Parts: sequence; C-alpha cells; structure tokens
Amino acid sequence: MGNEKQVKTSFRRIPPFIEIMDCTLRDGEQTSGVSFLPHEKLMIARRLLTDVNVDRIEVASARVSEGEKDAVKMICRYAEHEDMLKRVEVLGFVDGKASIDWIDDCGCKVINLLAKGSLKHCTQQLHKTANEHIADIKQSLRYASEKGMDVNLYLEDWSSGMKDSPEYVYQMMDELVNTSIKRFLLPDTLGILNPLQVIEFFRKMLKRYPDTHFDFHAHNDYDLAVSNSLAAVLSGAKGLHVTVNGLGERCGNAPLASVQVILKDQFHANTSMNESKLNQISKLVEGYSGIAIAPNQPIVGDNVFTQVAGVHADGDNKDNLYCNELVPERFGRKREYALGKNSGKANIARNLQDLGLDLTPEQTKKVTRRITELGDRKELVTPEDLPYIVSDVLKHNAPEDKVKLVSYMVSSSYGLKPLASIKVDINGQEYEADSTGDGQYDAFVKALRKIYKNSLNRTFPTLDNYSVTIPPGGRTDALVQTVITWRNGSKIIRTRGLDADQTEAAIKATFKMLNIFEEDMNEEKYIHT
Repeated sequence: MGNEKQVKTSFRRIPPFIEIMDCTLRDGEQTSGVSFLPHEKLMIARRLLTDVNVDRIEVASARVSEGEKDAVKMICRYAEHEDMLKRVEVLGFVDGKASIDWIDDCGCKVINLLAKGSLKHCTQQLHKTANEHIADIKQSLRYASEKGMDVNLYLEDWSSGMKDSPEYVYQMMDELVNTSIKRFLLPDTLGILNPLQVIEFFRKMLKRYPDTHFDFHAHNDYDLAVSNSLAAVLSGAKGLHVTVNGLGERCGNAPLASVQVILKDQFHANTSMNESKLNQISKLVEGYSGIAIAPNQPIVGDNVFTQVAGVHADGDNKDNLYCNELVPERFGRKREYALGKNSGKANIARNLQDLGLDLTPEQTKKVTRRITELGDRKELVTPEDLPYIVSDVLKHNAPEDKVKLVSYMVSSSYGLKPLASIKVDINGQEYEADSTGDGQYDAFVKALRKIYKNSLNRTFPTLDNYSVTIPPGGRTDALVQTVITWRNGSKIIRTRGLDADQTEAAIKATFKMLNIFEEDMNEEKYIHT
C-alpha cells in the first residue's frame, strides 16, 4: 500500500482550471437602460481580452441592429489582428441560415447557438416537438460547419428543464452530445436554482455525459448567482459565465470580480485572469453603462477596503488583525481609514501618518473630538480635510492657498450654451479665461483647463466622478455637498465642497483639489501637453 507520504501524494487534489466567459457586451447590455456604442464595446472587449485576460467574451446577439453589426466587426478585426479571434463569440438563433450568415459576415468564427432547454419553451414558444427542434439544430450545425465556425450550444431555461422535464433535456443531449458541438452552456435563465439544486443537476448531467464540457450561466434573481456558480464548479462544471459589475437582465448575472476571488480563495481553482485589472475594468464599464457601482460591492466598491471602526484600524496596526486574503493591493487598490464619529484615534493616526503630520497624543485627541462632532452633523470628512481640521483645532496657520479664485461669472441663456469667465491667482500670478460648456460647472472647468494648458503648459487633472448629496435626514433647504473624485496620472484624490449653491460647492471642491496638487508639485511633476 505504500507509506503515509506516498498515500497522501497519490490522493492530492489537483486544482481545476475554470474557463471564464464574460457576457457583459451581450447579456450585460440587456440591463434596463444600458446601451453601449460600438467604440465603447470595442474598448471593453480589448480590456477584457488583453488586460483582464478572460478566456472568452460573448459580444452580441445576432441580427439585433446595424450598429450592433458594426461593433462586432470592429471587435473581430481587432481580435484577429491580435490572434484572439477564437475567443470572441456571438449568440445566434436556430433560424436556418440567417444568424450564421450574420455572424459570418461580421468575421466571427464562434457561434453560441440558442436552443431550448425545457419542454415548455420548445412546445409553447417554438410550437415544435423535441424531434423537430433537434432536426433544426442539426441543420444549423451542418451549415455552421460549412462556414468554418465552431459551435457552442445554449440549452435555454435548462434549470426549468431539469426541474420539470428532465427527460426532454436528456433527449436533447443524447441526440447532440456526439455532434460537432464543443461546449454545452447550461443557463439558469430565470435565476430559480439554489446551490443544492445546481449540485444535483450538474452531477446528473456529468454522470450521463462524463466527457462533456459544460458551462454554467447564472442569474441573480435570488441573490444566489455567485453561490450557484461555485456549486457548479464543485460539481464538475468546466466554465462559468460572468459580467462586469454583475450587469444583466432583471437582477443581473454573476459578477466577474466576485466569481474570480471565490474561485481562487475558497475553491483554490485556477483561472487565466489578471486580478490587478479587475477594478479598472469595473470603473470603465460603470462609466460606459451609467450604472453606478454600489459602494459596498465586493472587490470593486468604493468602500470595501475602508475601515470605519477605530478598533479595526487599531487591529491593523497590531499585525493586521482585521485583514483577510482580500488585500486591496491584490486588485491595484489600497486600504483606507474612514474619518467620522466612529473613527477613533487609530483611524486618525493612520491618516495623519499618510499625510506626514506628526501630532502628540493630546493633539490627536482634540482632532478626533472635532471629527466626531462633524460626523454627528452628518458631514463627510475626507483625508484631504485633515490639514485644515488640524490647523483649526490647534490654532495653527492654515495651509496657504497657492491657487485662489479671484472672480468668476457663469451664465446660462435659453438656446445658448452656458458661459463661464474666470480670473484665478496661481502662485501670485493672475490668469483669465472664458469658455462655454454643457453646464455651468462644465464651462467653469473648461476655462480652468484653458489656463493650465495655454498659460501654464500643464495638464489639468481629469474628473473621475461627481456627486451631489444632501445628508440623510437633511431638509430640502440644507446646504448641498459636492464630492468630486479627480485623477492626475496614477494619483486619485477626492475633495468636497459645501454650499447652498451646487455650482459654488463644486467650485470649492475644485480649488481644494488644485491646492492639494500644487502642494505636491515638488514631488510630482506635471506632464507637459
């Protein structure tokens, strides 16, 4: 029988490799209110294939529109140039030659053929028998083969089929398993399954068809898409379908980032993905889709690497007691420590350290007290506010503004674009500029950009995110709070402005940002335009 070491070695579990197909550009675009432009689809596809390195992408449904056709052609041209064409797939229908011709004309070489995976869908939607539907599928397979295409087969509504008509599912598989189909794609189309059912149904499929490649396609109607995806892998699925940020019809699909980390950390499975790019692709899709990422969305949300409670920051100072395997550096991010009424001295100390401010314990206590008071008033405190709070509390001279607003005028008229005229003082020198924009604040920022580009020969930081809020429980006549996220190269900074007027609040946040970047001038050189 061999010794103990030999026995352990012989039964060592080999981590499986899981193929990931991203469906953002097809199923994700079926999110209500989402429509990607062709160039946006191309940009997302490029990032998914090259940066994130997913194995496959499903980019469209056949015969949707001419705009969709243009997008698929662009993606396929790019993929062919990069020798990635076999990683691009398009959903097609069992409609004779129509879908196959459409996909072929786009230059795509892989079709995901949509067949019916439940008896109800077959008889009530197609008004056909199982044998008739199978005959149509085989006809499509032959034509796709003539066109030199690879075929994967969706069994739409497979989850209902396994619950209500398993004999139909098995009939379909018995007839098609030995054809040219490369992968069988098993969707929980209505998001009705739980993990135990996924395990049961996958094991039944693999027992009958052990050498078949099965993908699982989850929907999140019961908030079980991620759990069900893991259950499918545990039961032998070789591929999973995901979308960036969990976009998709109704409640969406399994989120790409969440599936990746669970596969790696909880199941020790292997994938091809580059985790450090997950946050970047998430932000890109957020911008193009217009669907905001929830702040607490795992991995990619703004707050998921932010410690709020002071006891957590204290624990991090003591051998990272409140950290797990999801360290922010793994995803190209960093841990932050929130400032508010729950912060405590440890949070304050962390932020002071990052800013290079050295305070005594008594001074830190005073600053902590002031931040707690601001939190009680529901005011947002950012790390960038700390130097000003310290100066106020300790009666130091406030940091001198190097960029000052001397005067400005913004106007809007019916039928005309808003106009902004500004005069600013930068390091003792005054500059003036005018500009129009899509809004008053947009016109103001464009005027500032003119000064930085034309007069100073510097780049102006780009606006990454913009939000206007009234604190929860506030009155409609309360001051509005504008929070703006800026990007300058690799540096990201968030500033806020508070005022009764939204534009004025945004201007205050803008000048706060400019002064912060001016303070950094000795360390970070501006890129010349």
